[in-house]
Amino acid sequence: MQNNASGTSRRSRLKHLFWVQKLSNTTGLFILLAVSLVLGTLVAYHGIFAFAAIMGLIIGPLMIYGIVVFPLFGISVLLIMAYLLFFIMRLGINFPLGTVMDGIQVLLILGFFIYQKKYPDWTVFRGPISFMILVWIAYNIIEVANPVAESRLAWVYTIRSVAIVMLMYFVFMFQIRTVSAIRNLLYMWLILSIFAALYAYKQEYIGFSTAEDEWLHSDPNIANLLFIAGRWRKFSIFSDPVAFSYNMVVSSILCIALLTIVKKFWKKVVLAILIALFFSAMLFSGTRGAYVLLPAAMVLFMILRFSRQVLVGTAIAGVFILFLIFVPTADPNIVRFQTAFKPSDDESFKLRTANQKRIQPYIWTHPMGGGLGATGAWGQRFAPNSFLANFPPDSGYVRIAVELGWIGLLLFCILMYFILREGVNNYYLIENKELKTYCMAMLLIVFAYNIGNYPQEALVQFPSNIYFYVAVALINITKRINDREVALKEKITL
Repeated sequence: MQNNASGTSRRSRLKHLFWVQKLSNTTGLFILLAVSLVLGTLVAYHGIFAFAAIMGLIIGPLMIYGIVVFPLFGISVLLIMAYLLFFIMRLGINFPLGTVMDGIQVLLILGFFIYQKKYPDWTVFRGPISFMILVWIAYNIIEVANPVAESRLAWVYTIRSVAIVMLMYFVFMFQIRTVSAIRNLLYMWLILSIFAALYAYKQEYIGFSTAEDEWLHSDPNIANLLFIAGRWRKFSIFSDPVAFSYNMVVSSILCIALLTIVKKFWKKVVLAILIALFFSAMLFSGTRGAYVLLPAAMVLFMILRFSRQVLVGTAIAGVFILFLIFVPTADPNIVRFQTAFKPSDDESFKLRTANQKRIQPYIWTHPMGGGLGATGAWGQRFAPNSFLANFPPDSGYVRIAVELGWIGLLLFCILMYFILREGVNNYYLIENKELKTYCMAMLLIVFAYNIGNYPQEALVQFPSNIYFYVAVALINITKRINDREVALKEKITL
């Protein structure tokens, strides 16, 4: 008690010395005035960057402390930043926000080990999913020694986005422990999705912002990808239309799953409106690969919850989708939607199929692939004259096969198999209806991402790469919470 009292009095004396004796006089007034003038001048001459830097110096230490000490707060910051990252970048803030995202994840990992020291619980590393994630990370690290890799720097730039993001699975598993924490995360997820959908409507009917318009015209390759049939594909607050459309799909799936648990009529109406909002906003993206994901997820939904009510609801949704596929229309968004279900008439689909056929001999003769980061932006930057640098993978699975070989593709498919298997098993084992619904929602989202990873690269860009592992973790977290509740009930009955 005496130590606490002396510590408190010491802090009080320091506060009095600094704030009262040193600053409550003419000298203190000049110091504060000088600081104000310096800060004002910096903002006046350097604009929003200076303001952001000043706010970072003020708020940064508090944020670092909060992320490490309060893990749920840190997870919320990570999920919000993952959603808003590219929106902030397009505001003209010239700052390495990707490094900030890496920093947030490193701080969460640091907090994870601090909590592990205080409350040891290494069970998060048990189970087939945890084992395969560790194997996958290890295999990606081993790729640095790939003898046919053209560039080690490409590996350095790529491994951080692979290893650190996947380690978040263990952070989520350890730190998310209650139903209320899951609810809060899902509420936040839906709020961010609503903002993204409404912003897409703004882009469609009002137009792009000045910064967005400058970005669209900054590179001819951007226009080639996003300007189709006389219209710009919309990307909302995300990096590109693919990331936008996939996030709208999984948000729709989340709302459909929640419809099965809510009882109040007004909540059902709100969820139905959100489904319509997300689905319609998705059409603005012009991403044909996303259009098939919702019907595919609904097939699994019908299998998991087979009943007369679900069958009727799914049939109604199926009729609506069939109507959209075959209805004569001049609307370019619906026309592009219809072409997604007629791949034989799609020239881009034929081109992708031809590219995959062309690269198959390379995959078979390179069991470890061409090296992590050999294709895409990093390949063009660090090995521009290599065979793979200019190869367009156009698919998450094809990229894995090309960069990590057929061994890497096999390991990745085994990982996805275990995730889906655990999801199905946990869904049928969970007794708590709310947790059962959350498990089903995450299973459907993971399933949709896996389907979407074939026509596009679904799991490499923010926020999908983070939210995918949130969904994977929640599949096991819901089962763990349910088991704890069951054990508590059994203990009470005894």
